[in-house]
Amino acid sequence: MSIFFILTAIVTLFAAASAMSLRNLVHCALALAVSFTGIAALYLQLDAQFVGFAEILVYVGAIAILIVFAILLTRSGEAPENSVLTSGWMAGIAISAMVFTLLGWAVLNSSAIPKENPPAPVATVKNVGDALMTKFVLPLEIIGLVLTAAMIGAVIIALKESSKSETAGRES
Repeated sequence: MSIFFILTAIVTLFAAASAMSLRNLVHCALALAVSFTGIAALYLQLDAQFVGFAEILVYVGAIAILIVFAILLTRSGEAPENSVLTSGWMAGIAISAMVFTLLGWAVLNSSAIPKENPPAPVATVKNVGDALMTKFVLPLEIIGLVLTAAMIGAVIIALKESSKSETAGRES
């Protein structure tokens, strides 16, 4: 293993653990974006360029930013008042460690895992891009229109809810 892979894996795991354990929702969302970026870097190191770039575009560029905007628009980014770890944390950590160990043992001892290296992938980013822009251009455009309509609908719903809450606040 290369040192870059190990460092990327450590940063990704630390960011994922931070996304689960931080109390501020904005910090959790930003740690999740770092974790998504680390996963994309791991894919790129494995010569899966399409999956790596799709991870960056879809998860880092869309999902993580959407989560940050949702948190900021709903103004629920404040930390909860009870920040004390309960006794359930230790039980949860112990159970998750046992499940992780059991799954790791099952995967490593599975006969489904090939013992030799797989061949290099044939589908490159250029091949996928050529297919999307020639053979599958109509479905790509339709998906773009559907996603745009969904985003416009979400903005309209958010505007209606904010105007209702403003009028309710004025009447009180």
